[in-house]
Amino acid sequence: MAVDYAVIVVYLAGMLAMGWWGMRRAKSKSEFLVAGRRLGPAMYSGTMAAIVLGGASTIGGVGLGYQYGLSGAWMVFTIGLGLLALSVFFSARIARLKVYTVSEMLDLRYGGRAGIISGVVMWAYTLMLAVTSTIAYATIFDVLFDVNRTVAIVLGGTIVVAYSTLGGMWSITLTDMVQFVVKTIGLLLLLLPIAVIKAGGFSEMKAQLPTEYFDPLGIGGETIFTYVLIYTFGMLIGQDIWQRVFTARSDTTARWGGTVAGTYCLVYAIAGAVIGTAAKVMYPNLASADSAFATIVKDELPVGVRGLVLAAALAAVMSTSSGALIACATVANNDIWSRLRGVVGRGGGGAGDEAHDEVKGNRAFILIMGVAVIFIAIALNDVVEALTVAYNLLVGGLLVPIIGGLLWRRGTAAGALSAVCVGGVAVVGLMWHYGILANQPIYYGLLASLAVYVVVSLATPPTDAAVLAVWRERLAGNPARPAFEDGTVAPDPAEPTDVLNRRTG
Repeated sequence: MAVDYAVIVVYLAGMLAMGWWGMRRAKSKSEFLVAGRRLGPAMYSGTMAAIVLGGASTIGGVGLGYQYGLSGAWMVFTIGLGLLALSVFFSARIARLKVYTVSEMLDLRYGGRAGIISGVVMWAYTLMLAVTSTIAYATIFDVLFDVNRTVAIVLGGTIVVAYSTLGGMWSITLTDMVQFVVKTIGLLLLLLPIAVIKAGGFSEMKAQLPTEYFDPLGIGGETIFTYVLIYTFGMLIGQDIWQRVFTARSDTTARWGGTVAGTYCLVYAIAGAVIGTAAKVMYPNLASADSAFATIVKDELPVGVRGLVLAAALAAVMSTSSGALIACATVANNDIWSRLRGVVGRGGGGAGDEAHDEVKGNRAFILIMGVAVIFIAIALNDVVEALTVAYNLLVGGLLVPIIGGLLWRRGTAAGALSAVCVGGVAVVGLMWHYGILANQPIYYGLLASLAVYVVVSLATPPTDAAVLAVWRERLAGNPARPAFEDGTVAPDPAEPTDVLNRRTG
């Protein structure tokens, strides 16, 4: 394993080096949180694909292929469909808003009254996403170094927290681009063909396995529908995804770069299912389907290649973990903490000092959230349940007010807040009643959120015309903001908090 260890160590050292390099570029809030909104098509596509294809998509996707055959691709496939839908229909408008968080978008659309509640829901989702990604280190480092679960989580989590804290989105973007290349080589170009060959080819796989393993709908129609609700819709509204959209240098980059990334996800989904199906032929009696990936890598790959493929799995986990971590910290700082503390400005500093303080504050929040994620990951055992709770809260609470705000002019702040509260409470209550992994909570929670949003919006006065005017200006990509009747200028959520509060009082 010496060669494999060398490959992994070089990879991890490279991640830290890029974090240090990214720190030299992150000199402002925009640079630190959204890479200065300067990513071109190639880098944008690679980093977007990297963040959505994490440990669940790689290790879990292979595990579903082991358990269900080719239809096990549906979970990752619906993630790709969600990214395609976001890129084609919404990403251009989202990029033109020039905000930092989903809650800032809701404030801009509804008049500044949806931030804290929606921020708490989004923070809970991003926190659990970061935790579940961090837990996945245990599986990979166990194969690599035969270390216990806690040491594995601390080792992997510390590396991600270190480079994310140093350079923010620039560090994460650079590391994600490397991770995208490593995943493509390790999973698609190496592990996929080797697994199929070791299993005897597709003809032997069909001869050895039941026919339902090759049925595209074998996993079940209800399961596929639930995947669409949770993952496809989750891709449309997650802070971790939107924060990557904000990095695009133009709306065209966001649309076409995201389309390429979504198509890549569809290919990745099929590859994972095929690898899992091949593993079923070679190891028909594994105790856990999720161990299929580690088993086939450990036993079937030659020296050097094994290290690269394990680095690819590590890359998948790290990309999602770092993206969720910076999203969690951004929401905690900008949507919750800054609103609760009521900043009124520090005074005595120039613009450079304010920019430095913004970066320093966000860097501190990444470090704090990162330490919290590591401790929660150590204490938590059931990854699937934690991830299900996160996505149910996200989709049940925020899907309707976000999509409604983008598509329906008559939606109001009262309707949006009601939808967030009713949808979130309904999902939690139904998970308690039916069970966390049941399908009913997301079905009924979404229906309740939609009904309340429509009824309350129609029963309350329309959104102020000045607020809608600002919204339309921003959607059109025009930074100009009209004044209200009292002469004040409409707030711009993209401004640093200190400046915004001093200007608007």
